[in-house]
Amino acid sequence: MKRAILALYRVRGPVYGVAAVILVGNLIVGSSLSSEGIRQVRAVMVLAAFIAFVTCVVLAFLAPRLLPVAPTRTVHAPVRGRWIALNSPATRVPSHGLRAYGQAYAIDLAYEPAEHTRPAFGGEPMRAAQEYPGLGQPVLAMIDGTVVKASDWRRDHRARSNLLGVVYLLVEAAIRELGGPGFVIGNQVTIRGDDGVYATVAHLQRGSLTVGVGERVTAGQRIGNCGNSGNSTEPHVHAQLMDRASLWTGQGVPMAFRAISLDDQPEPIDGLPRNNQHMTAI
Repeated sequence: MKRAILALYRVRGPVYGVAAVILVGNLIVGSSLSSEGIRQVRAVMVLAAFIAFVTCVVLAFLAPRLLPVAPTRTVHAPVRGRWIALNSPATRVPSHGLRAYGQAYAIDLAYEPAEHTRPAFGGEPMRAAQEYPGLGQPVLAMIDGTVVKASDWRRDHRARSNLLGVVYLLVEAAIRELGGPGFVIGNQVTIRGDDGVYATVAHLQRGSLTVGVGERVTAGQRIGNCGNSGNSTEPHVHAQLMDRASLWTGQGVPMAFRAISLDDQPEPIDGLPRNNQHMTAI
């Protein structure tokens, strides 16, 4: 029984997506279908989609407590320099409030060097991404392995820099969800490690990738630049480990960054910064 529940939980993303498309499609064009046969098929599809939708919601709340906790992998930090954590599994799990797209243990990092603080939240709703020091900063491979996914065609949009901008982001995010995880995480690189774990960095800068699918990379190698593509409030790096390559079915894997310094402590540790805590990586 437990195995069946976890199997259903793993595929909840695509099932949820298909169900949502059917239900939304029914609201938009359902009333225009006049044929009796088509109406009967429509009724069956809508009922099945509703049941699937509710099942996915229930699984999202109940199944996580059945998930086995994978051992923590220590990996190379995906950045160099001084960065601040915005959503960190060192503060809560799931770090982003949900486990979809394999991001239960994901972390968001924004570049904030000591000599150049990033713009504070507030003011105009959509600042230019170029106003943030993180845009264009090198992004590094976290593990040794082979690139299995690489995308950098999506544009870097403006930041969502006040409350009105965030409201716009939430509406925009709902639309992005219809396009699948690629439109949510933006430009990305996913690497398959030699131990079977998958490392993804996301929201990369358009046209910045230095690697392609099938290439072999080493931990610490530059693979792209920090950007503001996808569902992003400001230029930052989203980093996560998964047990599968697919963002639809992958489950998050805990990680720690090797030899980072937290706040002003000079002694390096293996770990992650908490929310609003600075880390320095070499």
